[in-house]
Amino acid sequence: MGFFFAMFVNMIEEREILDQSLIAVTIERLCHQLIEVHHNFDNTVIVGVQPRGTFLNNRIIKKLQQIHPKIKIDSGNVDISFYRDDLMRRDKPIIPQTMDINISLEDKRIVLVDDVLYTGRSIRSAIDAILNFGRPKSVELLTLINRRFKRDLPIQPNYIGKNIDAMDSEKIVVEWKEVSHVDRVLIKKLYEK
Repeated sequence: MGFFFAMFVNMIEEREILDQSLIAVTIERLCHQLIEVHHNFDNTVIVGVQPRGTFLNNRIIKKLQQIHPKIKIDSGNVDISFYRDDLMRRDKPIIPQTMDINISLEDKRIVLVDDVLYTGRSIRSAIDAILNFGRPKSVELLTLINRRFKRDLPIQPNYIGKNIDAMDSEKIVVEWKEVSHVDRVLIKKLYEK
């Protein structure tokens, strides 16, 4: 039969789409957009979507406090583990994160913060989770990366760091220095050679 078999080697091609300085500039721009809409944040709560949205949420809060040190901003993070629509489909059990929302969200203006918006399912889960803390007046979405292809649910961000058009075979990876020792956004493509 000879050598009719081709060897396939999995290769990962990656390229950086945002570096540390561009992430910092993007976060500052997003903060100015939030200030333009929410002014003194009297009735606003900024909520990070765990796990990855918490890093961006912390950066947003820190930058807002640098820009306006006298303004008090209510914030927290929401665990979506048990609100996911794929909960029963998983082979491994989901380990819940810690919720740190210590206030009622009743009649508040909520800004959900996540690193990447892709299908919209995580945000739907986050909205379900925050409803346990009261009925908000409104819910907005801030995302560092808006992946515009493959939305499964009619969810769109109000505040966008960067729009990315990526194929299904590509993955957007946001690395934070708290975990990876560097801030950057990568687009990775897995292909066979």
